[in-house]
Amino acid sequence: MIISFIVAASENNVIGKNNKLPWYLPTDMKYFKNVTWGMPVVMGRKSFEALGEALKGRTNIVVTRNKNWRANGVQAVQSIDQAITLAAQTDAKEIFIIGGGEIFRAALPSADRIYLTRVHENFDGDAFFPELNEEDWKLVSSRECSPDEKNSYALSFEVWERK
Repeated sequence: MIISFIVAASENNVIGKNNKLPWYLPTDMKYFKNVTWGMPVVMGRKSFEALGEALKGRTNIVVTRNKNWRANGVQAVQSIDQAITLAAQTDAKEIFIIGGGEIFRAALPSADRIYLTRVHENFDGDAFFPELNEEDWKLVSSRECSPDEKNSYALSFEVWERK
């Protein structure tokens, strides 16, 4: 099974502020839905609470330190390893780790692939995507998107794979 990240990050690696995305980019939201549909998604509790509900069409796994935490439509686990084991039981070919910052940092050594939407702007934030060491990762595809009436910022849809 391939362990993948999917994340949107600014030029300065911001992924969130006050438990919210610092941008509204429908093109990226559509990309996220298309890539993750039918696959297990793993997220931290704060990311789940920011979403407000389980993502439809996907097995939702939430990592939390609170053993008593529960929410509709999700399976709660206490570690990344437990989340990966649970996701493997779905027979999916790929698992998607969708955030937040703490989860990305903890899971980075296990990741095989990263779907990175690079937002070509700098933002203030309090959640960050870890810096990628290009000795460990290679860019295998990149597609540019210009700003338009619905998307205020230029984007690149990048796919990185572990060397």
